[in-house]
Amino acid sequence: MQDIHTTNQNQPLPQVRSCGVLIVKGDPIQAFLLMKHSDRWDLPKGHVEPGESDLQCALRELEEETGISKDDIALDANYKFVHQYEVHDKRTGSEKCLKTLVIFLARLIRDVEINLTEHQGYQWIDWNPPHTIQTQTIDALLDSLERHQQNLPALE
Repeated sequence: MQDIHTTNQNQPLPQVRSCGVLIVKGDPIQAFLLMKHSDRWDLPKGHVEPGESDLQCALRELEEETGISKDDIALDANYKFVHQYEVHDKRTGSEKCLKTLVIFLARLIRDVEINLTEHQGYQWIDWNPPHTIQTQTIDALLDSLERHQQNLPALE
């Protein structure tokens, strides 16, 4: 049975979609990049613009927020993390929305200088699962990546 998110008035929640890229170093993974907000860690990601694919959005946001271009990375064509959760979105007047988060995986293929435009800082976090960083999205993403690295089926 499909889960349908509704408001109290039995109306479907408005939808928002955000895409980004988890950047890793090393093969096997040695570290991954997180961006620092004032109150949390996050990934380089953002909202999909009209006419833009998920991957186009993710690559645009990656370059805008870090300076890392598509030429600096190798995308893993076999990995995509999709997660849905409810948020109060500023773009809809803080109304409750159903957010779909799509994260692609890419390995950094050359050293680059991180150019911050929207975050207070960044950090390369050592790959040492399990990670406990942020329960809403980051921890689930990293658990999914660990299972992907071990060629295990994804958790339902």
